[in-house]
Amino acid sequence: MFRSFGLCAVLLMVLECISPGLPSPLWPICDLRALDHFIKKAQEAEVAMRSCKEECSLAEPLTVPQPSVDFDAWRKKTSEQQAQEVQSGLFLLSQAMRSLRSSVSSNAALHAHIDNNLGNIISIGQVLRSLSLPEYSPSDGGTTSTQRVTSASALFQVHFNFLRGKVRLLISHAPACQQAIS
Repeated sequence: MFRSFGLCAVLLMVLECISPGLPSPLWPICDLRALDHFIKKAQEAEVAMRSCKEECSLAEPLTVPQPSVDFDAWRKKTSEQQAQEVQSGLFLLSQAMRSLRSSVSSNAALHAHIDNNLGNIISIGQVLRSLSLPEYSPSDGGTTSTQRVTSASALFQVHFNFLRGKVRLLISHAPACQQAIS
């Protein structure tokens, strides 16, 4: 009995995947649980860096995106403008983290957090490409407002807030995800 039930379940899954006229589902890309994992890792790094004082201060301030969101202004932007702002911000964050990594010599824990979050930024970029959003090129000029940070803690705090704000808004309202829902 269980064997026939399992076979029936597999058959239904196969039929659902090959149903005519329906595009392949985008739900894995649009599912925000992966982004929530990246946000959690950014938050863990930010919390860990709060206790790092002298070694985690920067010789020169780093330029990072402004993480706060003006929701009225955000809604007025096209999805292309939103994508460019997020991609510009991710580019600035990756540049800042690379600069931080080269300026901190011997802190293995900090290096691990930086490497982990750099990998997460790359993964988020791949998700954005999978959503068929226009790709940002740094030579296009940034469209995001910026601020300067002087410590690793401040950098990771901006990273955390940027992910849970602008990146979450972009992915959750991406046209491809809206089509997948309807």
